[in-house]
Amino acid sequence: MKIVIVGGGKVGINIAAQLTKEGHDIVLVDKKRSVVKKMGDTLDMLVMYGNGASVEVQKEAGVSHSDLLIAVASEDEVNLMCCIIARKLGCQNTIARVRNPEYASQAHFLSTEFGLSMIINPEWAAAREIFRLTQIPAFLKRDSFAKGRAEIVEFEVHKDGPLADVQLMDMHQRVKTSVLVCAVERKGEVFIPSGNFVLKEGDKIYVTAPAAELITLLRSIGVRNRRSRDVLIIGGGRTAQYLSKLLLDVGTRVKVIEKDTDRSLYFAELLPDASVVNADGAAQSVLKAENIDQMDAVVTLTNMDEENLIISMYANYIGVPQVITKISRTEYSEVFGDKGIDCVISPTHLCVHNIVQYIRAMQNTSGSSVITVHQLVDGKVEALEFKVSGSTKHLGETLASIQLKPNLLIGCINRKGKIIIPGGNDTIEYGDTVIIVSTADRVIVDLNDIFNDEPSSEWSLYELPNDY
Repeated sequence: MKIVIVGGGKVGINIAAQLTKEGHDIVLVDKKRSVVKKMGDTLDMLVMYGNGASVEVQKEAGVSHSDLLIAVASEDEVNLMCCIIARKLGCQNTIARVRNPEYASQAHFLSTEFGLSMIINPEWAAAREIFRLTQIPAFLKRDSFAKGRAEIVEFEVHKDGPLADVQLMDMHQRVKTSVLVCAVERKGEVFIPSGNFVLKEGDKIYVTAPAAELITLLRSIGVRNRRSRDVLIIGGGRTAQYLSKLLLDVGTRVKVIEKDTDRSLYFAELLPDASVVNADGAAQSVLKAENIDQMDAVVTLTNMDEENLIISMYANYIGVPQVITKISRTEYSEVFGDKGIDCVISPTHLCVHNIVQYIRAMQNTSGSSVITVHQLVDGKVEALEFKVSGSTKHLGETLASIQLKPNLLIGCINRKGKIIIPGGNDTIEYGDTVIIVSTADRVIVDLNDIFNDEPSSEWSLYELPNDY
């Protein structure tokens, strides 16, 4: 696909890098010469200097014969203008980043009137993700598939827990519901495990399960499943505004610490049911005075990664049950884990992920299409949901008889709303949707790409008991 990206900030560069890796033809436009020079020196793509909201610049960038324009400049109004111009020039698909909460309630109107294919709001996406985590605090991450009927969740194997030193083919004896471990992270190394893989203390495991069975799963492994009822939020920015509203709507007690006086007053007026404190949330004395040790969850949402990390480390140190940390730079995520920072949310990463997911869904090869894509293990693993078409190979054959390519597995089958955690005797049928889990270095654009139909000595990931 030919894609024009307006805006060379963190989001624009990350989108461009990912889409270039996947073989798309990218043109990136920015109005700062220094940014354009840096991008030209480091990225393998065409970069242009100019105002992306200019008709002439868009014509020069080839917008009129592009498949998609993505506007992620710093100003919402510029992004909307870019999309309007692109549509007038003949580009049928446009995506705009719109961050201002005042526009949130107008998203449907903006999409309809301006012909936008998608509006992306990083802060709203982050707030929604954090809210989902506070509802089941034992999970470090949650991703939904099959229209919410199935989830891939992340949690840690603890020393005295029932999963430590358990072989995966025996896991069904410990867990009272149907689940499949689809990925494991151990000391920075990633595994797509087979049935003989043995879980160890400290492993972070990614488990596919029917959404309705998540509470049963937690009860079976003996971890906390009660939602957080008292939440302390450090920082009163846009993400905190969205999150506070979501939490208050379900009866959660919310306290927000914001050091800017004007912002604190605004928050207090906007959310009268929240407790708003005008103070420096990075000060230990303030945190103690606001009873941080009595909170079910602490969420650090200041504009500085360093502050968020330090506050989160302190909250972990004093034993707060759930700590969620917002960061902008994710390249040091492996280091964060060693410092007790397990649950990290990045608005930038979520924005990039959602846009790439949309682009994947636009593509259609041999009748099979990607419905949703989620990145796991800090982008090292992908879970892709495919629709099974009439051209899909091996329909009706048992999974035990099918040879898959290495380092991938079938994590879940959705058959007319029924979620099947696959075993060797299960089959793929026309009309199903299936979740494929694979290392991110393998680009899968069609469901048939997963099958290894050439003679090979590679072992099958389905050398498992039929009830696994």
